[in-house]
Amino acid sequence: MPISPNQGSTAGGTTVTITGTNLANASSVHFGSKTATITANTPTSVTVTSPSGTGTVPVTVTTAAGTSNPLSFFYIGPPFKSSISPITGVTAGGNTVTINGTGLTTASAVHFGSATATPIVFNDGQLTVDVPAGTAPGPVSVSVTTAGGTNNGLTYTYVDAPTIGTLNPDSGVVTGGTVVTVTGTNLSTTQSVTFGGVAAPFSVISDTSLSVVTPPAPGGTPGAVDVAVTTTGGTATDAAAFTYVDGPGI
Repeated sequence: MPISPNQGSTAGGTTVTITGTNLANASSVHFGSKTATITANTPTSVTVTSPSGTGTVPVTVTTAAGTSNPLSFFYIGPPFKSSISPITGVTAGGNTVTINGTGLTTASAVHFGSATATPIVFNDGQLTVDVPAGTAPGPVSVSVTTAGGTNNGLTYTYVDAPTIGTLNPDSGVVTGGTVVTVTGTNLSTTQSVTFGGVAAPFSVISDTSLSVVTPPAPGGTPGAVDVAVTTTGGTATDAAAFTYVDGPGI
């Protein structure tokens, strides 16, 4: 006489189907000492809503002819989440985050606000999940659903990808040291700025402006180089946006 599923939340409320023979007109189904609510019954099955409980309990079906052999049902507590990493990412989604905690073995879904994704469970204490697209930039609550229930408590922040508008000035000497104002959008979380792949010192003025000091030209040669700005929302690259020129000589 199988039981499916054979595990559920300690809070109860799990829909459980018990299959077997001679089950028509079942009068009661017990989970340990507690009685479950019968929602459907045929000669070969009984569907019930599990009561609350803890641990492993025997499940039996009682009809006018007697009580069945017991089956085991395992109660699972709600998950506990201790951390999520990284805590930000692009609004378009697609990056992978790791969630640590306990009670994650039966995780079936991770919710980012109103969006849902299917996790990959490594063990009871860790899972990874590809972040779904967000509806807008900003923080959303993160919850994990397991056989034991759903638990909230973590936050993930969607960040729009940066854009680069203009560089002023857009040229400077090959030795570097030119102060350049970079304008664009979504620049407040800037993590790095590069000129031709070389990291440049910078400071964030606002969400739409950066002050950058150019590094020496790659290889010390003049020419146009790509400028890239990396934020928690991604990387924007402006091709051949800055031109290195030779300084004056006498």
